Amino acid sequence: MIQNSELILNPDGSVYHLNLLPEHIAHDIIFVGDQNRVEKITQFFDSIEYSTQKREFKTQTGIYKGKRISVMSTGIGPDNIDIVVNELDALVNIDLKTREPKENLTSLNIIRIGTSGSLQADIPVDSFVMSKFGLGLDNMLRSYLIDEVSNQEIENAFVSQTNWDIRKGRPYAIACSEKLEKLIESNKIFKGITATAGGFYGPQGRVLRLNIQDEELNSKMDSFKFEDNRITNLEMETAAIYGLSALLGHNALSLNAIIANRASGTFSEDPYKAVDELITYTLNKLAAK
Repeated sequence: MIQNSELILNPDGSVYHLNLLPEHIAHDIIFVGDQNRVEKITQFFDSIEYSTQKREFKTQTGIYKGKRISVMSTGIGPDNIDIVVNELDALVNIDLKTREPKENLTSLNIIRIGTSGSLQADIPVDSFVMSKFGLGLDNMLRSYLIDEVSNQEIENAFVSQTNWDIRKGRPYAIACSEKLEKLIESNKIFKGITATAGGFYGPQGRVLRLNIQDEELNSKMDSFKFEDNRITNLEMETAAIYGLSALLGHNALSLNAIIANRASGTFSEDPYKAVDELITYTLNKLAAK
């Protein structure tokens, strides 16, 4: 039995942070960062059956072309992903009344839809990027036993090629779900490694008033390569989503609409159009599943 202090429930029996009961979520779930983006996706739904919000965690569940889908905002950062994925797993794989794990476990399909800037000159604005791997620079997942799901060859190559200061913690690399990769991929989608930072400023190489540990890290990431995989973009959630999903037995995939290209200095003339196209492309793939 899982103690009350370990799995915290609200008075109505819902999980503490997400404010959800098991019947409130579908098995196909789309993650967004910003709570205001939830309705940018559910505006395409035929109907919405449930909606709730607590703090930055907003959830709407509805029907798109006959498919039941949930859309959820996670907020920013790996620490929020730790909350969201663990509580989603509790909703489907723990009996919230007896507080015991279920014998028959459920695998959720989790797809993150975001926006990002490309690090590579040949990945143009308005294109889509699929994260073949998430490369965690944040340390959150190191609180768990991850050796069985992490790719240590990529980790070793990254540490060596970037002269990574191990005092910041060892990076971790996790692959996306092969099932969702096959469902979503097309010849129009670029694939690569998405680096996940634990912060927005120093951890992503931005300098305001504080000096950072490695001023050359971004350029090192631009040139990093492992076999046919490059680092395509840098954000704050993907590796954590991949790691927790792999550990808990869920399928996870991260997609980004590229609205800027840092190498060429270009920005999309209509970023909203690019995002809407990625949303409808993903929804149609899920609905056809």
